[in-house]
Amino acid sequence: MVFIRKIRCLALLLFAGVASSFIPSQSLTKRQIPKSPANVKTITSPSGVTIRYKEPGKQGICETTPGVNSYSGYIDLSPTSHSFFWFFESRRDPANDQITLWLNGGPGSDALIGLFSELGPCNVTKANQTQLNPYSWNEVSNLLFISQPVGVGFSYAEQAPGSLNNETGEYKNSSQAPVEGVYPVIDPELVDTTDLAAVSAWHVLQGFYSALPQLASNVKSKEFNLWTESYGGHYGPSFFQYFYEHNQKIAKGEEAGIQLQLNTLGIGNGVIDELIQMPYYPEFAVNNTYGIKGINDTEYAFAKFALNRRGGCIDQIAACRKTNYTTPTERAICAQASNMCRDNVEGIYEALSDRNTYDVRENSNNTVPPEYWKKYLNRAEVQDALGVAANYSSGNSEIYYAFQASGDFVYPSFVKDMEMLLDQGVRVILYYGDADYICNWFGGEALSLAVNYTHATQFRSSGYAPFLVNGTDYGAVRQYGNFSFVRVYEAGHLVPYYQPLASLELFRRAIEGRDMATGEMMLRDDLSTTGPPNSTRTEPFVPLPKETGEDGEPPKRLVWREGERKAEPRFAF
Repeated sequence: MVFIRKIRCLALLLFAGVASSFIPSQSLTKRQIPKSPANVKTITSPSGVTIRYKEPGKQGICETTPGVNSYSGYIDLSPTSHSFFWFFESRRDPANDQITLWLNGGPGSDALIGLFSELGPCNVTKANQTQLNPYSWNEVSNLLFISQPVGVGFSYAEQAPGSLNNETGEYKNSSQAPVEGVYPVIDPELVDTTDLAAVSAWHVLQGFYSALPQLASNVKSKEFNLWTESYGGHYGPSFFQYFYEHNQKIAKGEEAGIQLQLNTLGIGNGVIDELIQMPYYPEFAVNNTYGIKGINDTEYAFAKFALNRRGGCIDQIAACRKTNYTTPTERAICAQASNMCRDNVEGIYEALSDRNTYDVRENSNNTVPPEYWKKYLNRAEVQDALGVAANYSSGNSEIYYAFQASGDFVYPSFVKDMEMLLDQGVRVILYYGDADYICNWFGGEALSLAVNYTHATQFRSSGYAPFLVNGTDYGAVRQYGNFSFVRVYEAGHLVPYYQPLASLELFRRAIEGRDMATGEMMLRDDLSTTGPPNSTRTEPFVPLPKETGEDGEPPKRLVWREGERKAEPRFAF
């Protein structure tokens, strides 16, 4: 039997129609060639990094709160490394508030998904205009969005006229296809693993911080947070571990740079370790807390068989983890394991269910949340205000497939990174919307209980307490000291979109060192939640809603014939 995946509208990666990393990302309509932006300012930092920027808020773009500054443009590390950034000062106290970096996952998905769909200062309406988001996380923190690795979003190694292939998403130059716009030109194999992306991200951040006194001289704090989601379950632990390692080298005088005070690592609906989380895909598909049976008994049995049979998903991941992940053969073994598991265990629901991958309460073809912001970012006046001259795509298929070919999806190091960070006192928060399939909370909870750090026994013994905001119960929290797991009720893959007030409060409590359940107590090493050992709340069965497209019209349904399968990235926002 041949199982195929249905095409999903890329929504996170955000509006993550939502992530195992996974929805088609490109908007492939024909566009005009963008013009070079006018009046771009340039900074050269003491470390020799160039930043080209504009202040889009002063042109009415996104953050228009009086007195709140924003900056966007490029961090140029070399002639072939130009990373797009968008920095928003805090609405509260930019001089003293911390800096938070937000990244989306994919791999290959852009941080602007999170900006416009979840937690940024603005979102885009159906009329293609921005409106302020009162629950933006820059209510309590300075916010930095970076499009990474190079090639994602507006970031580029080189830019050239061309088009994106409708089948693969690959860049085609003017000799291969008609010119439809200007796109990034990259070698995707240069950064094809999470650990390599961590190296790049560190250098981009060092460039940003070295120029920050010239860019926004009033922002002083070196206290730093990294929050991410979906495939960010790989990015977050690896990046923070790398940042910690190089902080230590700077402190010892072994290398030059700016030390970051690592405060919190937040991961929303993260895919962190496939060996731990993969078994929960078939279970969530049929036994979730919404009473929704997303696949039938035969399909469930097939997924379980593929998971556990000899030579199946679990065995292949185990075989991958006996390698050193370095030679082409070893990487191929890991890539084969990833494909086996994602096609035949995780992918059964995605291929055969009428339910949405990122929100089981929705129809499989519904785009939730809507993606008006993608068109907005391709408007000429918006691009000029941002300081860019390229056609925008929210995800890069070449990067996605390069990561897939490397076997990165099933590498085992990310839990170990989390364990090290927890033992060094970094606060780690895992939060999961409980209606998401692609990175479901069953697997997230299992992952949290599998983390073996110094206080793992105490964490596992802590009970679930209500996650209360203004007297309303928004979820369930297990916490011991600096480690928390939060199940967020009635939220899909992109939690801040579904529960904006609760998400902002969750974020505030985390970065301010408060207990996650109430926000009334300051963090202590032995702070522990009390309550039942399991989170058992259920919701009544949710009937399948009417199909709606981005503009409220019924979308065109793709009809597949047995034996056909379209190659597509399944971005985990």
